[in-house]
Amino acid sequence: MRIYEAISKGVKKLKECNIDNPYLDSEILMSQVLKKDRKYLILNIKKKLCINIIKKYFDLIEVRSLGKPVAYITGKKEFWNYEFKVKDGVLIPRPETEVIIDQVLKLTVNKTKLNILDIGVGSGCILLSILKEKREFLGTGVDISKRCIEISYLNSRNMNLKNRVKFFKTDIDNFNYGKYDLIISNPPYLKKLDFKYLDKDVANFEPKIALDGGIEGLSVIRKTIKKSSELIKKNGLFILEIAFDQKNKVKNLLRNKGFYINKILKDFANKDRCIISRKI
Repeated sequence: MRIYEAISKGVKKLKECNIDNPYLDSEILMSQVLKKDRKYLILNIKKKLCINIIKKYFDLIEVRSLGKPVAYITGKKEFWNYEFKVKDGVLIPRPETEVIIDQVLKLTVNKTKLNILDIGVGSGCILLSILKEKREFLGTGVDISKRCIEISYLNSRNMNLKNRVKFFKTDIDNFNYGKYDLIISNPPYLKKLDFKYLDKDVANFEPKIALDGGIEGLSVIRKTIKKSSELIKKNGLFILEIAFDQKNKVKNLLRNKGFYINKILKDFANKDRCIISRKI
């Protein structure tokens, strides 16, 4: 069987199982088993595959057909300009979250040696992307999940950043280390009732602890804002990712804790995605 024949069969299987992006996923999984990039597939589309590779490929197609996200199958995900390791129990980086990186770089263009805190660091994708772009910044990441702290540390090591970042496994309520010029957070903000509308890839495989924001979707946001008001320096920036329908409630929570609202960021779909505020 040739590469293009195997990919075609993979696409057909994924289509039958109503998997989004069957062509892209099939190519990514073929790249994974061949340990080659997708450019190699294009240039070698008629290359014959050995039986062992064919079996490995269709084993991965079967797993994907059951809804398991490609990032968990391959153990990696592209975000910003970098590749991050991910695994089960760690939220997969989303393209829409890249608006945070873009905004941080614009707001700190003339800044050096800022101290950054990432609350709910996950894979480390936000914090480490910023540190990679801003070589004099220092970072701290906290997360309640041991697995997230482990994968964040691994990513920091792979990106040669481990000497500029510290990680703590803790609930933010119990964290009292340092004062910060910039705090960023992508907390759980989904309402419990909204879980039934999630894609099966997310609902069945991604960690609920990283998604569940309680009945209103605001339970973790509230304590993140409260703790950030204590940990941030005067005039420090706070960038918080939110759900598209939470803007007004979150703005009130921020104001009540001494933050001035600077800007509401929209994502690529033109939905409210982040609130930028400053401690006054």
